[in-house]
Amino acid sequence: MQLLLNILWLVLVGFWMAIGYVIAGVICCILIITIPWGIASFRIASFVLWPFGREAVEKPGTGAGSLIGNVIWVIFAGWWLALGHLFTSIALAITIIGIPFAWANLKLIPVSLFPLGREIVSSDRSFGA
Repeated sequence: MQLLLNILWLVLVGFWMAIGYVIAGVICCILIITIPWGIASFRIASFVLWPFGREAVEKPGTGAGSLIGNVIWVIFAGWWLALGHLFTSIALAITIIGIPFAWANLKLIPVSLFPLGREIVSSDRSFGA
């Protein structure tokens, strides 16, 4: 079932949202000082491509650096990506088959706003962590 959901997600949403994250990551890497945000953006792009069966969880031991980095990320890139998720979920919610994907898209908004201090894990691993 996860495979079918991921394939439908990839066609309907994943590819297009991943492009946004890759663009943000490339811009961050070009600016050199923002390379950590670029790496986080690429990590989330891979998550957005194939989200079912995986989950973003908080890394233990992240501190003030992640908090400050996330604030900077929200100001410059995070809110644009969150708006992309919001508008995409509204478009998906119009159709009956798109409602589960709209809900999954809304669940990605916190990850798009606060990417630092998170890691992508398998869903079965996240329950034991």
